[in-house]
Amino acid sequence: MRLLAALATLLLVVGFATGAAAHAALTSVEPASGSLLATAPKAVVLHFNEAVTPGAIRLIDGAGRVRDDAAVSASGETVSVAVPPDLPQGTAVVSYRVISQDGHPVGGSVIFSIGMPTATQPPGNADGGLNALIWLARIGLYLGLFVGVGGVFFARWIAWSMTGMTVPRVALAIGLPSAIASLGMLGLDLLGLSPAALVTIAPWKVAFATSAGPALLVAIATMLCGLMALRSDWYARAFAAIAFVGVGLSLAMTGHAATAPPEALTRPAIFLHGLGVAFWIGALAPLVALVSKPTAAALPVVNRFSRVAVPAIAMLALTGLALAIVQLEKLSALVETRYGLILSIKLVLVVVLLALAGLNRFRLTPALARNPKAATALKRSILLECAIALGIFAVVSGWRFTPPPRTIVPETPLAIHIHTDKAMFQVLVLPGKAGVDDFVLQLMTGEATPLTAKEATLTLSLPERGIEPMERAAELGPDGYWHVRKVELPFAGRWHMRVDALVTDFEKITLEDELDVAPP
Repeated sequence: MRLLAALATLLLVVGFATGAAAHAALTSVEPASGSLLATAPKAVVLHFNEAVTPGAIRLIDGAGRVRDDAAVSASGETVSVAVPPDLPQGTAVVSYRVISQDGHPVGGSVIFSIGMPTATQPPGNADGGLNALIWLARIGLYLGLFVGVGGVFFARWIAWSMTGMTVPRVALAIGLPSAIASLGMLGLDLLGLSPAALVTIAPWKVAFATSAGPALLVAIATMLCGLMALRSDWYARAFAAIAFVGVGLSLAMTGHAATAPPEALTRPAIFLHGLGVAFWIGALAPLVALVSKPTAAALPVVNRFSRVAVPAIAMLALTGLALAIVQLEKLSALVETRYGLILSIKLVLVVVLLALAGLNRFRLTPALARNPKAATALKRSILLECAIALGIFAVVSGWRFTPPPRTIVPETPLAIHIHTDKAMFQVLVLPGKAGVDDFVLQLMTGEATPLTAKEATLTLSLPERGIEPMERAAELGPDGYWHVRKVELPFAGRWHMRVDALVTDFEKITLEDELDVAPP
């Protein structure tokens, strides 16, 4: 009993000791990315929307060398990279990889040029196959928690029989090494290292420092409890209950959904959601074994599960809906974001799963009570549920690589104000990065009143990259502003911009300025 109490206390204390967490996003950089400077800055300062922990920060100078003498410091939402005084002329790159409070890495690169720009490139990923390994390990972890622990809980508390425990045993055998591998690969991802670095202490140390580290430890302890519950000892049912609770705790400690505000809603919601998934999916494999060899005891077990499954699935649906609303914030995000597309696919699969569950509950289970031969149809339906559940695990594991819409910081348009005694033009560039941009021109007189023009043109050039002036005609929109859409800006850097406004057939106002375009 002392062992049971200690394990339960460990799960509860570790589970609710995790602080607030969200998903970080870079909000600004000093100096601005893409800046052309006369001399090297003393430091490059990265500002995020939440407190972050530096993972891998590298400064690459204009000669293409990684500068090990660039000191990195962090304070709350700010990461500062001290620039060595002997930085040569050319384009320097600051490659950053920081740890978000939800335990996920956030990476990118910013550039600035001293004197003339050069072709310095950001470093590539250490190993492109790491994401695939992380995805597979996440699926294995879900199998261990939901199929393994959920199956054991079903056997001990619903079926009161150990029939059909082969699949849960295999799931636990997959889940435990998957959880351990997930911990190490999290550290590799945070530091930008290759899988060969797993034998070093660095990735494990940094992984334990994130909120995901304790969560994975709870997941490991949970699956160990599940293995203990497989033994035919008096404490087996208690271990099954502790393991079942541990599933919810491990999920509620970290991740996008669990750490979304308000946490007073989202953490309990993901806890209950995890329990619902474990209860439903964990029961499928044992049920297949039970109905494969119908006995007098099989029907009562199926009926007991069906009665409990209805409120469990209702809870699962309600908590899932609440979490989706929090994460998406608007319905259009279902199709406009990668996170939303993954959720859309999941919802389609869940609807099919719910339809099968309804078929089993209201048609096939009553049929089994009337005729034992109906077990074949019920078995096929449950096997199809198993296949769809595995598909859902594979789909939602992709959330590891994409932030939810609520964490996406809206891009701020690049604003340029050109003012003379005769006129002033306000130019907005969205997103203000190399690639395809939209320009909005607000034309005003010197007294800040609207300037009526017959036509307007935008001319852009980047002489140091050999791009000659390219002219685009603007269109007057219903908002009263002139628009130039889908302008191709192939390079970051300081572009020369000229705006011509034809006021009359004999008068044209021309204003010019520089436009600092950031890298994509």
